[in-house]
Amino acid sequence: MMPDDREIIRKALRRARTLGADVAGVVPATRLINCPSAVADGYQGSQRDRGTYIILGLHHDPEHPELDLWEEGRGTPGDRILEGIGRRLGLWLQENYRTRTEVIPYQIQDGGIYLKDAACMAGIGRMGRNNLVLVPGYGPRIRFRAVWADLTSPDQDLPGHDTPCAGCEGYCISACPMDAFATGRYSRDRCMARMDADKASGRERIDHCRACELACPVRS
Repeated sequence: MMPDDREIIRKALRRARTLGADVAGVVPATRLINCPSAVADGYQGSQRDRGTYIILGLHHDPEHPELDLWEEGRGTPGDRILEGIGRRLGLWLQENYRTRTEVIPYQIQDGGIYLKDAACMAGIGRMGRNNLVLVPGYGPRIRFRAVWADLTSPDQDLPGHDTPCAGCEGYCISACPMDAFATGRYSRDRCMARMDADKASGRERIDHCRACELACPVRS
């Protein structure tokens, strides 16, 4: 007898960790329609009105900076690891439960989703002052990818808006070389200016700025 969608999802989350994901969670696809980041960026974002996004997270240990080295046309090694986990998870779902799946592209313009919103909605972590998802046990040192599965997940209440940044001295603010928090809120434009300059440098492998991430004391 085939298990119901809820049980398949539970098994899929366990399988994701077996395949190498450090954290995993799910969010109904409908929750990503006009999510906060989509509205803020002026994009329509994901318009899927069925199925579930399985959010996969991989810890990027500061002792292994090579995971974050960006290459034109290839992304980062860490992202390629996550994509591989997603493909193996999707194949496992197809073979064992005849479930349609799709590994979601990383970039929004390629059909991706707002991964930070999705991770927060999935209960994996909370959005920090540094505009990064703060995950228990890992802080902001987690990267995400998503797999869509044609499964119905429980429509849980959205997580609260509490933040682990309460009472923090603002290490991310003082560490930022772009003064991206000058107005009291994160400025994506200032942050992206640094990333765009990095990409224009002509270097084959780019070590993007992680100052705010690495300065964050949150681990749990």
